[in-house]
Amino acid sequence: MSQTEKKSENYLDRIPIRTEHIHWSVEESGLVTLDVENKGVFHRFAQKFFHKPKVSHIHLDPMGSFVWCLIDGSRDILSLSALVKEQFGEKASPLYERLSKYFHILHSYGFITFKK
Repeated sequence: MSQTEKKSENYLDRIPIRTEHIHWSVEESGLVTLDVENKGVFHRFAQKFFHKPKVSHIHLDPMGSFVWCLIDGSRDILSLSALVKEQFGEKASPLYERLSKYFHILHSYGFITFKK
């Protein structure tokens, strides 16, 4: 893919996919908790000497939980944003910036990938 092709790609057209190694659950309230296993030398050291947990529990807010449950590997970010707007209305504003940042964070932590 050339530089011009990369620049012309619209972030909202990307299709997020949850990574398989992330375990998650939905509480009765509808909020999602991601369970992330802390692996690696540094984490083992921190667990042993600083009593850090082997698994971190990441609690998503209502909008993040709603979006997480909708990620199915077939919907792009634009179609997810329509569902978020329908569910949360003005509370989701600024919608596209917020969702773009949310997916950027999920991707940077390895919680999601994007379909090629």
